[in-house]
Amino acid sequence: MKPPVLAVRDLAKSFDGFMAVDGVDLEVRVGETVALIGPNGAGKTTFYNLISGRMRPTRGSIVFEGRDVTGLPPHRMSRLGLSRSFQINNIFEELTVRENVEVALTALHRKSWRLFASRDRDEALHREADGVLARLGLAELAPTRAGVLSYGDKRLLEIAIVLATRPQLVLLDEPTAGMTPDETRAVTRLIREIADSGDQTFVVTEHDMEVVFELADRIVVLHHGRVLAQGSADEIRANRAVREAYLGDEQEA
Repeated sequence: MKPPVLAVRDLAKSFDGFMAVDGVDLEVRVGETVALIGPNGAGKTTFYNLISGRMRPTRGSIVFEGRDVTGLPPHRMSRLGLSRSFQINNIFEELTVRENVEVALTALHRKSWRLFASRDRDEALHREADGVLARLGLAELAPTRAGVLSYGDKRLLEIAIVLATRPQLVLLDEPTAGMTPDETRAVTRLIREIADSGDQTFVVTEHDMEVVFELADRIVVLHHGRVLAQGSADEIRANRAVREAYLGDEQEA
């Protein structure tokens, strides 16, 4: 069996004595889609910030593709092949859809493309960007200014930007948050198609359980900063502790 693309051991983050993440162990296999769920305040965002390099852990280790990356900053993590989308759209609204993807591609190729003439480089960028956009169903919107896109298309564009960097592991943070039901179904279908292609490995946080059950090969439940349960969709549905954790969250709301 191949080693995990991501291996997290005893990961913890304390804020003035409060343990937001408290001893999490997690492995993610190549080609797997893992959903990370939990009630509000369970530690999901802090956990994402730790493994993407936005925060340094209080203790524990993060191993990505066999390399200890604990504490590396986000730009180093991205170069190694771990990219993250955010709950809030992270795009250049004044640029076109194609130009947004080209920015990511330029960063990806900045060294290897220095020997190419400007015209050749630009044409190659256009072709590669259009290929990424086609994969996300955004090809027809390539010349459109990003700021005028619908909310759902902006989320798709952000995913396109992430995929343009050719990551080995993609962290999707609430990919369908704020979407209409139709947008949610479309985005879920596209993510599933990309995951099924085997080109990327995904870790997804998501509140919409229908999306979680559609996407996830395995579900990990966080509660009070710890792993409460993990397993298949059927195993998580049947887990009494998980139901009680969510019921408690609803009662507090």
